[in-house]
Amino acid sequence: MKVITTAIPGALIIEPKVWGDERGFFLETYRGERYASLGIPASLPQDNLSFSRRGVLRGLHCQHPHAQGKLVQVFAGEVYDVAVDVRRGSPTFGRWVAVTLSAANQRQFWVPAGFAHGFLVTTETALFGYKCSDYYHPETEFSVRWDDPAIGIDWPLTGQSAPELSQKDQAAPSLSDIPAQRLPAIEDYP
Repeated sequence: MKVITTAIPGALIIEPKVWGDERGFFLETYRGERYASLGIPASLPQDNLSFSRRGVLRGLHCQHPHAQGKLVQVFAGEVYDVAVDVRRGSPTFGRWVAVTLSAANQRQFWVPAGFAHGFLVTTETALFGYKCSDYYHPETEFSVRWDDPAIGIDWPLTGQSAPELSQKDQAAPSLSDIPAQRLPAIEDYP
């Protein structure tokens, strides 16, 4: 597999080795000891799957405490996937990195614990999967506004003025409006 570092330490793009021929392809989507060598937990206790149509934006979501690192990938379609560092005291606080994930490129993205995560579906539909480093704890979840101008994510909203959002995501505050104690600290998730 090939590992691509990003502008934010810890957030990684992974290109698994794909074996293919005229019958199709095969790849390992996860192997504990190999991913552990990258700083990704060897045990990821929860898997999630979502299906969405073009223009749906899910995020930006985070949990604290019980932050979830997420190993994400697309099984059908394509998404623009974003991670935002929301760890208080981090030198990259409020900065974001993004990657296009698709069934065609087979890339994975490691979103470390302490980051807000979201994605925009850029094809007709997308089947999106992720392995999480902790269980979902709805009482600790919070959202950050998808279009927070202080973060400045350059979402590829081709042909549309705004994405389709859940009610929760429509009501999400800007990062600066979230009380500091609600955000993870760099020492919680180095």
